[in-house]
Amino acid sequence: MISTCGAKKDYWATPLEFLGAAAGDCEDFSIAKYFSLRELGIDDKKLRLVYVKAIRLDQFHMVVAYYPTPSSEPVLLDNLDPEIKRASLRRDLLPIYSFNGSRLWLMKERGQGELAGNASRLGLWNDLRTRVESLEMQKPIRQYDR
Repeated sequence: MISTCGAKKDYWATPLEFLGAAAGDCEDFSIAKYFSLRELGIDDKKLRLVYVKAIRLDQFHMVVAYYPTPSSEPVLLDNLDPEIKRASLRRDLLPIYSFNGSRLWLMKERGQGELAGNASRLGLWNDLRTRVESLEMQKPIRQYDR
């Protein structure tokens, strides 16, 4: 996969669009990871997409955060660093806001955040979810789903 993080026009691709293009920016990588983890049964309450400032690159970036418990420090999945690390070890990232399927947080400190309302406040997220839900409705019924 080719990463083009920091591209000018922002479009959040569905996981299928991302895989089909075999290229994408950091948002596309993170979104594909997020939906893959959700598909594997990880509770949405344990996941967040985190919009950060990548300090060394001097650009905005997106990662996935996994919270084993609501109060625990998350680990980050990031296409810039192949090693999964605790948020506190990623001094190269400055968190700005995070969200999951339902909530939006302003990041006041590394790893946590202050609830700022519903994720539906994010237009790109709404557009993406609408496209994902449309694709879900088009899935053929598998034999074992009946």
